[in-house]
Order: sequence, then structure tokens, then C-alpha cells
Amino acid sequence: MSRVPGWIGRLGAGLTEMGERLDEARAQAEREDAESERASYAESERASYADDDPPPDHDHTSPAPDHPAVVSTARQDPAQAVPWGMRVAAEAGWRLLVLAGTLWVLMRVISAVQLVVLAFVAALLITAILQPMVARLMRLGVPRGPATALTVTLGFVVMGLIGWFVTWQVMENIDNLSGQVQDGIDELRKWLLNSPFHVTDKQINDIAENLRNAVGANTDQITSAGLEGVTVVVEALAGILLAAFSTLFLLYDGRRIWEWTLKLVPAAARPGVAGAGPRAWRTLTAYVRGTVLVALIDAIFIGLGIYFLDVPMAVPLAVFIFLFAFIPLVGAVVSGALAVVVALVTQGVFTAVLTLAVVLAVQQIEGHILQPFILGRAVRVHPLAVVLSVAAGGMVAGIGGAVVAVPLVAVTNTVVGYLRSYSQEAALKRSPRPHGATAVGSAPVDPPPEP
Repeated sequence: MSRVPGWIGRLGAGLTEMGERLDEARAQAEREDAESERASYAESERASYADDDPPPDHDHTSPAPDHPAVVSTARQDPAQAVPWGMRVAAEAGWRLLVLAGTLWVLMRVISAVQLVVLAFVAALLITAILQPMVARLMRLGVPRGPATALTVTLGFVVMGLIGWFVTWQVMENIDNLSGQVQDGIDELRKWLLNSPFHVTDKQINDIAENLRNAVGANTDQITSAGLEGVTVVVEALAGILLAAFSTLFLLYDGRRIWEWTLKLVPAAARPGVAGAGPRAWRTLTAYVRGTVLVALIDAIFIGLGIYFLDVPMAVPLAVFIFLFAFIPLVGAVVSGALAVVVALVTQGVFTAVLTLAVVLAVQQIEGHILQPFILGRAVRVHPLAVVLSVAAGGMVAGIGGAVVAVPLVAVTNTVVGYLRSYSQEAALKRSPRPHGATAVGSAPVDPPPEP
């Protein structure tokens, strides 16, 4: 038992002696490194003075000046080894990936509740139209509740009457229109037979037979489309009711809804968002009212033109032109083409050409005079942005998406512009004011008096 403690003591003494030797070796290595660094520094200093003045006398035994070492044995940071452009691209890339992922999730959520989103957006557009009437009634002394209820009732009654009138006109003229379409088809067939295209009767019959076969082969698909049409009608009615209730509450309690929404925004960003909201609403209101006025002018003048050309169903076609005017660019083309086709199959080629001339003339006046004058700079959007937004909105949510795409882009443009100017003003307020010589140099100087 007595040998164990002695063995442990000798082992501890040996380890202590080994540690002292290691410390001495480490200190010797550090001294050698320091001397090599001083020698390298002196050599570089002599080289720098070789072409100019002789190097100053230094005592090589004195310690080196306070200067960073020229040679470093540490490895470079991996992030510093990556080129600057690649690091910038990587920083921008992952932020773009996060933004794209956020937009993708947002689009998935919107597509899942598409009916609710479209109904609410439609309610916003209708509210922008009806709000002036509520304000006028309140100025006349009507309380806000009755003014809102009366405005919403009148608004939806007017829209319902317009829809009923269009349906009634179509049903009243459908028999006459079908007969005129058949006569137009016969005239078109005679024109093709006598045209320089050398179309034969057999070719026309083959085309008609192919159309009948295609309809017969796709009977199941047509039936399923009809059933889907019933579902679409039910969803449309539900969307109309939801839009009506949303419009009612937006007109009655819109300010408090906006104040509650501001509470969801972080406190640091709340002042900027609070200032951007009213400007976005003014942009949306200007867009909706201007579009309604432009669409009404288009419908009146094109409707009068096709009425005097004896094109059947001139009034329903004018209503369709009014409704399709809310889809920028695409709506005008579709509604004008519909009027030209009806004139072609019912009145012939000459009337169709005149109808096309009327449509093009009104649309040119609209694009170059009415829209810049009525809409103004408040909702000015580049034509490329209009085309891309309408296409994207149509792919995401169909016709409804195409309708709301342009006002959404206009509102976004207004909000982004305001937030940019707001952030610049806030940065200027936070920056220190000039003082001393800088303040004197930046102060305005009065011009010298004239002799």
C-alpha cells in the first residue's frame, strides 16, 4: 500500500517537468516568430525607402513599432475568400427566394378562398362608387345608418335592374336573332362559294359535318360543363350576397375597420402605413369613378352607332360594352369583336365594317383623350404593367382577377411611392443637423447687391 503513493508522486513530478519544457519551447518559438516579423518589417521598410531617401537608423535590438504584422500565419476567413459580387448575389438570392415563397403561399391561400377574396374586392370597388352618396346624404342631415342602408339598397337595385333588362332584351330578341344568324350564315356560304378562294360546296359541308361530329363526341363534356355552370351560378349568387354585406359594413364602419387593421401593423411601421392608406383609397376611388365614366361614354356612343346601323340587340350589346370596359385592353377588344360579329351575321359585311369603324373610333377617343383627362396622373400605369397584370390576374382568378388586377397595381404603385418618400423624409429627420463650418458652408448666402 505504501508503494502506490510514491509511484503517483514520481508520475506527477515527471508530468510537471514535461509541462515546463513545453512552456519553454513555446516561448522560444514565440520569440523566434517575433524576431522574424521584426526582420521582415525592417526589410520591407528598407525596400520602401530604396528609391527615395535612405532608411532611418533603427536599433534592431529595440522592440518593433506598433505596426500590424506583414506576414500572418492564420488562415483567411472563408467568407472573405468569396468574391464580393458572388456574396451580393447570394444575399439578394435568398431574399428573393423568401419573397417568392411568401407570394406563392399567398397565392395558394387566395386561390383556396377565391370567392371570399373576389367578393371583398368587389365590395371595395362598389364602396368607392357609393361612398359619395352616403357623404351627401349625411350632409343633408340623414344619420349614417339610414344613409348607408338607403345607398346600398338603391345601388344594388339599380344593378339588379340592369341585369334584368339585359336578360329580358336577349330573351325577347333571341328568336329574331337566330333567324338573322341563319340568314347571315347562308349569305356567308354564298359569298365563300363565289369568292376567289375557290371554296367548294363539298368543303363547306365537310366543315359543318365535322362540327356536328365534334359536338356529338363531346356531349358528356358539354353536359358536365352545364352542371359546372349551375355550380358557378350558385357561387355567383353567394358572392353577390357576400359583396352586398361587405359593402354595407364598409360604408357604415369603414373608418373603424381601418383603425383596427392598423393595430395589426408593427408599431415602427404604423405611421407610414397610416399615411399610405388614405392615399391608396383616393387612388382606388379615382380609378373606379373614372373607369365607370369612361365605360359609360363608350357604351353610349358605340350603342348609338350600332343602333343607327340597325344591328339587333343594340341595347344589350351596349350594356356588355359597359361591363367589359372594366377589363383594360382585353375587355374593349372582346366587346368590340362581339358587336362586329353580330353585325356580320345579321346585316352583312358592309354593316360589319361600319360597326368596326365606329368601335375603333370610339376606342381611340377613349384611349387618347378620355382616360388621360378623366383618370389623370393619380392612377397612371404603364401599358406594359397593365398587360402583364391583366394576364396574371386572369391566370390566377379568371375574369374577376383580370378586373381587379389594374386597380391593385395602381394602388400598389401609390403605396410604394408614398412609403419611399416617407422613409427618405424620416431618414433626413434622423440625420444630425450641420454645425460649425459645415453649417456655415451649407447656409444660404444672399447674392451681392447689384451695382
